[in-house]
Amino acid sequence: MRLFHLLACLPAALLLPSCVRTVADVVTAPVRAVGAAVDLATTSQSEADENRGREIRRREELLGRLQREYDEEARRCERGNDEACREAIAIRREIDALIPTIPAEPDRRRD
Repeated sequence: MRLFHLLACLPAALLLPSCVRTVADVVTAPVRAVGAAVDLATTSQSEADENRGREIRRREELLGRLQREYDEEARRCERGNDEACREAIAIRREIDALIPTIPAEPDRRRD
């Protein structure tokens, strides 16, 4: 009788580690899911720095493009084109609004 119980328990003993592992996976799954969601919802400092750098570069590129357009319209305005003068004024306003949003580089000559 004892041998019968031992033989009956043997398969259960072999399956028990996988059951424990499955139970552990099921129990820890919500914690891992919340951790992943928090990781996706938050931005690390390095990611924030990268995003800020990208945005600054985008604004600098826009400023460069606007400056080239302004220079062209100003040349046309000097030649007497009234429409170019109006365009130059509009572009200058865009430039003036954009400049404060771009951080100034530190003056490295003072070191």
